[in-house]
Amino acid sequence: MTTIPASTFICEVSLRVRNLESVAGFYGDSLGFRELPSKSNERRLSANGSEPAQIVLLEDRHAAPRPGSAPGLFHTAFLFPSRQALASVLQHLMDAKTRFQGFADHGVSEAIYLADPEGNGVELYCDRPRSTWHLQNDGIAMVTEALDVAGLLLELEHEKAHQLDPATVIGHLHLQVSSLQKAERFYHKILGFDVTQRSYPGALFVSAGGYHHHLGFNTWNSRNSISSPGTSGLVSAGIQVPDGKSLEDIAVRLDQNGIKIQQAERGSLLVHDFDNIAIRLSVSEQGSSGSFFQQRSQEVEL
Repeated sequence: MTTIPASTFICEVSLRVRNLESVAGFYGDSLGFRELPSKSNERRLSANGSEPAQIVLLEDRHAAPRPGSAPGLFHTAFLFPSRQALASVLQHLMDAKTRFQGFADHGVSEAIYLADPEGNGVELYCDRPRSTWHLQNDGIAMVTEALDVAGLLLELEHEKAHQLDPATVIGHLHLQVSSLQKAERFYHKILGFDVTQRSYPGALFVSAGGYHHHLGFNTWNSRNSISSPGTSGLVSAGIQVPDGKSLEDIAVRLDQNGIKIQQAERGSLLVHDFDNIAIRLSVSEQGSSGSFFQQRSQEVEL
């Protein structure tokens, strides 16, 4: 089976929101993401204030809330470049009396959980060095234990708390799905992510390049459920591969498995997984996507 390139990563999350100013204020004012030039009914944000956007908020005031049992976003996880950077934003949020949903030590990482004003889950985390990660059952061992919050805050020493470090990226995306078997088929067998953990009850984790996970899936609330198109929440997730050949290989596998490609342009394609979750795959440098995309761009209505 073909493995997706090691440098593949989650590059963007797009959310449909009912109150644009409220949700944009959370990601901008509370967390510190910086706004990029946007249309009137959207907000585009990134950690460093430069393109490409990492968060895209699309306003639809008439959108119904996504049912809690429907497939979709569980949380977007933002990876901080250092423990001190995570401690800094934690202190900033505490000073602002932000409501947290939880804290966890996962062995491979330390994490803080909260949600935006419309209930979209957010994880803020930093990784421990890869040399400290442990293997378990042909995967990477991950646990859920109490986070040493006081110890984390000691990283600040006498530094003033501030918002988001500009080097912050989307470390992983966690989705709730109707079936782990269907998720494994799409993301592992077709896209090519490696399974890193399947022993956690009701969950599955996959990654590229030996990372603990770029994508997590669970059925804790959504087993055998159906999607709710047009509701608030996740519109699409962006996955970036390093070159056009990698993207073309994925496109061929999708085609071979009967997965319809909704959009195919030079350097990007849009598909839906088995839960109708939209995934946009793209390359970091446009222009070398091969004949497959030249053909598909004529066949697919953009």
